[in-house]
This record gives sequence, C-alpha cells and structure tokens, in this order.
Amino acid sequence: MNSLEAYEKDIELQLDFLKTFSKQKPLSEKQQKTTLFSGSGDSLVSAMLAESFSNGLVSIFDPLDLYKNKHLVKSKNVYFVSISGNTITNIKVAKVAKKAIAITSKLDSRLAKVSNKIILLSAPNSGIFTAGSVSFLESALTCISLVTSFTLTQNSKLLLKAKSDAKKFSVSKRIFILGTLFTYPLAMYCAAKFYEILGYDAHYARIEQFSHMELFSSKKGDTVIIFEEDNTHNKQLVSNLKKIGINVIHPQIPSKKINQMLYCTFFSQLLPLYEAKKKRKKDCYFVLAKDIRNVSNNMIY
Repeated sequence: MNSLEAYEKDIELQLDFLKTFSKQKPLSEKQQKTTLFSGSGDSLVSAMLAESFSNGLVSIFDPLDLYKNKHLVKSKNVYFVSISGNTITNIKVAKVAKKAIAITSKLDSRLAKVSNKIILLSAPNSGIFTAGSVSFLESALTCISLVTSFTLTQNSKLLLKAKSDAKKFSVSKRIFILGTLFTYPLAMYCAAKFYEILGYDAHYARIEQFSHMELFSSKKGDTVIIFEEDNTHNKQLVSNLKKIGINVIHPQIPSKKINQMLYCTFFSQLLPLYEAKKKRKKDCYFVLAKDIRNVSNNMIY
C-alpha cells in the first residue's frame, strides 16, 4: 500500500473511530483558568481548538516559547499534545511544569515518562507512514472534551458532504485558507495537509486579517478557501476576490460548532487527497521529500 492509499484508508477509519471515541471529563472553569495547552504541527491545531471551545479560558503556547519563558509553566497545569510523544521541546518543558499531562499515542515515549499524567490516544490506523488524519481527529476531540461537553451525532453525513463538496473543486498551487475563532485552527490544519500531501504553497489566516495583510501577496489565479458560514461580510469578500481573478472555494459549513470542526477536518483531508489523485500521485509529498524530512526530524527530535 502506498502512502496516499494509506492516507485515504485512514480517513475512512475515522467513522469507526468516532463510534467508540471516549471523551474526557471537562475541567471546571476554575481549573481551565490555570491550564495551558501546547503542541507542534497538527498537535498545535488540537491545542488551539481547546482554546476556542473553552471560549478563551485555557491558553495555548508554542512549546519553544514556553521553554524560553519557563516562568509561564511553573505554576500551571500543562497539557502537551504529541502523537509521537518524542518532540524534544515538549519534553524539556514538561520537566519544569507544575503538572505535565501528556496527550499521546505512545505510552513508552519520552514525554510520557516525564509527565505526571498520561491521556493515551488509541485510534486505529493503516500502520503505514502517511499524513495525519485519524490521529489528529482523536487528539483534537480529546482536547475539546477537556474544556466542554458535546455530542457526536452526524458523523457519516458530515463525511459524505465533505466528500461531495471536495470533489467539486480544483485548486491552484498557491492557496490561502481563511477561518475565524472556531475554524482558524482548521485553516491551519488544511494548509498542513496541502504541505504534506502535495507540497503546495499554502497559507492560513483569520478572515479579518487576510484583507489587511495576505491579500496583498495574492495573484490572479490563486485559490482562497473560506471556512465560515455565509454572512454579509464574507459574501462581499467572495465577490471582490472573484472580480480580480481569484478562485474562491466557500463550502457550506454547518452552524453547530462541533459539526463545523468535523466537517472542516474532513474537507481539509479530502480536498488535497482528490487533488493528488487528479495528478495521479501515489505518495504524499513529504514521504518522498527525504532531505526536507531529515531536516524536520533533526529539529523536532
């Protein structure tokens, strides 16, 4: 099985995983105010979702920022999100935190060994080295469940809708993904999938900030993806972008926040997958880009 096939299989495995997902008991508001979340890459997205679903009660930090400013963690409970549990910066910060809780899939990882508590992730996957999908979904929902209660009810419908929507669109090699409080983290996740699957030039931004900054680097033929429900503001943005030759993708997303999260996650996984299939790719870009991956591994581990 090649890495693109494995990635698609992992996407499908998410439905079975969602049937058995075990939520955490939400922290009290008082506890949330003294809690930090931290992670890197997809794991930072999961941490950011905890912040947004807590309505700002918990805080998120980049692990390197915490390491360079250790006073931030000495009086805090810190949830470190790391699938591998071996990201070196997380491990260094966990050693000095008041209380370190590892959210990881590796019980014997270095992060797990230095943490005070472990929340073990156990979602099944294809077992092939590929881009993160089901592992991300489990970490994201785990983080969200720590700050709020929710019910998962429309999983299969949301995946089917995301598949149908993603098949309708084509993208350029230069992409901007826009989101708001609950969807900005998923704009970041979507960009990451375009990096990993296709190696495309993708950018993520908040909808408001895009018009102030990233818009000025856009060119005719670029693609803008908007993760937000229809409203007057984004309709005007869509109209204005199309007038200057920008390709706009604005899928209809659900109104319920947890369903937004699921739909945008599925859509973010599927859109680059279908683009890769159109180009007859067999493997994810980052699997083939060994020199770049070696640099990444040297910095992370």
